[in-house]
This record gives sequence, C-alpha cells and structure tokens, in this order.
Amino acid sequence: MKKLLPVFLSAVCAAGFAASAQAQDLTGTLKKIKETGTITIGHRESSIPFSYLDDKQQPIGYAMDVCMKVVDAVKAELKMPALKVSLQPVTSSNRIPLLQNGTIDLECGSTTNSVERQKQVAFGPTYFRIQVSAAVKKSSGINTLAELNGKNISTTSGTTAVPLLKGYEKTKNVDVKEIYGKDHAESFLLLAEDRVVAFVMDDILLAGQIANSKNPADYKILPESLRAEPYGPMLRKDDPQFKGLIDKALTTLYKSPEMEKIYNKWYMSPIPPKGINLNFPMTPALKADFATPNDKGV
Repeated sequence: MKKLLPVFLSAVCAAGFAASAQAQDLTGTLKKIKETGTITIGHRESSIPFSYLDDKQQPIGYAMDVCMKVVDAVKAELKMPALKVSLQPVTSSNRIPLLQNGTIDLECGSTTNSVERQKQVAFGPTYFRIQVSAAVKKSSGINTLAELNGKNISTTSGTTAVPLLKGYEKTKNVDVKEIYGKDHAESFLLLAEDRVVAFVMDDILLAGQIANSKNPADYKILPESLRAEPYGPMLRKDDPQFKGLIDKALTTLYKSPEMEKIYNKWYMSPIPPKGINLNFPMTPALKADFATPNDKGV
C-alpha cells in the first residue's frame, strides 16, 4: 500500500491551496456541498468526550468542536455563511459505509487512523492519541490482560480492540469470548451488569464511561496497553480539494492558543451531563502532533 505522507502545511502550501481552489472547478465533497447547500457531519452518540449526546440529546464533544472549525473553513471557502449543517448519528459499524456512500461528508468521533482503514478512507490531521486497554471492576481481582483468559469480555462492534487483544504477545494464548455492544455505552453496560469481566477499548473512552457511571470508584483501567493509536476526522478517499481544506484549517487551529482551550474544556474541566472532570492532561505525543500536524496511521 502506498504510504501516506505526513501533513506538513507551510504558509506556502496553504497559499497554494487557496489559489488552486479558486482557480479550479470544485470537485468531490466541496462540489457536493456547494450544490446541496448542506454539509453532513457524522457523529457518535456515546463516545465521551469526543462525540456524544448531552441531556438534551444534542451532539457535543471535543471532536465536534474541532470539526466545527472545518465547517467554518468550508463556509468561508465556498462563500456560504448560511451553509446548513446536518448532523447524522453513526456507529463503529456503519461509519465507513455511510461516508463512502455519501450519507455523511465528515466523521467526527473516536475513529482510529489505521493503515488498513486508509485503504478505504482518508483522515485529517490527528487530534488525539489513545492507548488500547481494558476496564474491569476492582472487585474482580484482575490486574493484567493475561488474566482475562477464559472470561467473557465486551467491546464495541466494528472497533480494533479484540484483534489487538488476540495479537498481543502476552495474551496470545488467552481464550476469551467476545460480546459486542452496538456502541460504547452498551459495551460498558455489559461490564456494569457483570455479564462480562472486562470492557476492552481505548483508555480515554473507558475513562469517559467510568466517569459517567453510577459508581466510578468501582472500576479501574488496567495499566497495560495493547497499542497506541491516533484519532482523526475521517473523510472520503481521493478528494484532494476537501482534504486540503481540512488540513489547512486544522493545522491553523492546532498551532493556535485556541486548541489548548478546546482541549482543556473537554479533558481538564467539568463536562456535561454530570459535570465530571476527566482530568486527562495533554500527553507529550499529542503536543508533538499539534506542533507538527500529520495524518500518519498505525
């Protein structure tokens, strides 16, 4: 597979994109948006704090705030200040098909940018990095991933968690039975109701579910990591105009003081609906991603 180059947008490249977009006819997603007067954003319903529903059933979150900066850039580029923004819920299982068939134009959630997925879709610059691990109840006595042998575990349908668990060196001989939730809330509920002993998923998503549970003190996240993974906004492949706009808009955002404010709003402050503070400081790896924006997958 062709290796994707990191996105390093200089002022020269940014100026070049702006000039070329004005000189060329619109293509791909930007043409579709111009013709329909609508941009459709795919969002998750329980990927706390990236993209989830608040107590009024409105999509909010860190990824939504970042992607709305892309929407602002689209409005400016197309000179459409009244552009309609349509919000479409997606799941781990249907997010790629709905992007490919044109139902959504941009997916803003908790999607890992992997080289395997890059065969089907493209990604904007990384906006978060996670570690894949497992949440368990403290009362279970489980302290390592290897101790999941012979146990029922939950994960969310369409995610990378279970293949990673099966391929992890320390758990290659571990035999688990997977029970799949349609979303992260359902997967966590399986753990809360003791139908499984562990929920295998990205650490920040586990932290979000635990923080919003009835008894957060009952749970812990295992210290082992199956893999570090980057998240980014997902768009259709082979759409250079739209990707160029996304790369330019997010590179500008990431390098500005506003990015730290957005991060602190969702990870270092009380968030809806329960006013829980995840207290999840920005990692050195993510700081590096913001300093040198890139779309490298794992």
